[in-house]
Amino acid sequence: MKNYTLSNGLRVVVEYIPTCRSVSFGIWVKTGSRNETPDNNGISHFIEHMLFKGTERHSAKDIADLFDGIGGNVNAFTAKEYTCYFAKVLDQHLPIAVDALADMFFNSKMDAAELAKEKNVILEEIAMYEDTPDDKVHDEASRAAYGDHPLAYSILGLEERLNAMDGDTLRGYMNGHYRIDNTVIAVAGNVEEGPLLELLEKHFGAFKTTGSELAVTTPQFNGNYLFHKKKTEQNHICISFPGCSIADPLQYAMILLNNAIGGGMSSRLFQEIREKRGLAYSVYSYHTSYADSGLFTVYAGTAPKQTKDVLNLTMEQMHDLAVKGLTDAELARGKEQLKGSLILSLESTSSRMNRLGKNELMLGRHYTLDQMLERIDAVQMGDIREVTKRMLAVPFAVAMVGSNDKAAAGIGRDSLVSSIV
Repeated sequence: MKNYTLSNGLRVVVEYIPTCRSVSFGIWVKTGSRNETPDNNGISHFIEHMLFKGTERHSAKDIADLFDGIGGNVNAFTAKEYTCYFAKVLDQHLPIAVDALADMFFNSKMDAAELAKEKNVILEEIAMYEDTPDDKVHDEASRAAYGDHPLAYSILGLEERLNAMDGDTLRGYMNGHYRIDNTVIAVAGNVEEGPLLELLEKHFGAFKTTGSELAVTTPQFNGNYLFHKKKTEQNHICISFPGCSIADPLQYAMILLNNAIGGGMSSRLFQEIREKRGLAYSVYSYHTSYADSGLFTVYAGTAPKQTKDVLNLTMEQMHDLAVKGLTDAELARGKEQLKGSLILSLESTSSRMNRLGKNELMLGRHYTLDQMLERIDAVQMGDIREVTKRMLAVPFAVAMVGSNDKAAAGIGRDSLVSSIV
């Protein structure tokens, strides 16, 4: 892995993999729903869509035909803290992909007719999301944990806000947020240093910053309760606790704790709730890291009549974690599981490009595979106890989407605070 800087200061990070025939190329911008306001919520995602809708040189169909014609993939995604535009192509077609993505990045027309059509596409995406309660509950969980902080904003945005946006609105946001200092180019695959840097200088060397650095505020964790009433066959529940930021030294301890609690089929929640009692088809936990905070969340979907049992079992497992911690076997198994998934994830150029881009953008540093494995092996029981203490030091947050909330409304959100020993 090597770091470079173009003549205009744009950061480039590259992993050379001469044994493969593909290249993954990504443009990462450190702006997402966290950087929005109540008035423009959803604009980052809207821009992501519009960059595929045509430039002076290429129509939207031209872009699709171009990548289909070379057997490549082109796509993008918007997250809470960043947006990424990326392509995966054969190594010989990298110049085509870079030319097309650079054209989209700098020269999208934001045509009024295309904007109106794509606005409707996003509204349909929002409607689909609203009709998927097991997705919607996770947005509600963010709101329960972070209140009105921008980290709780929906990535898709709100209909009334989107309807007020036009091409000038989108271009204005890009001018302020798509800056050299918060943009990174990540490349992984079979490339040569000289031709690659010459190609990137050609297409990105004229990139100029027009906006100024924007400050963000650190969220405070709120142990709130939110219920969204919806006619569903199941109640969908998220219970959230404070987690670790992306740069926290204890992040691997948090990931290992998550694996033991609900990160796989051998986890405590899966075994107790699904395997032993059959009370849920889907039950799991996950950890989300942000620049300055994090969330550990437990999710379960179950019938209304079984909701109380599922909640009680979840509380029992969390109380057991607080009192007894993890076992040596759980910690050892979690380390092997994490190391295995990490190594397997690095077998594609796409995942390597994602790791490079995110690490450079959010951390400004990179660890080798051996260093990451060493950090995983270095996690001790004391680290697990420390992250458990952080998680359970305040009342947890609860979010639910379903037909009734009788069981969830009665849960004691401060019931675990005094249970740590």
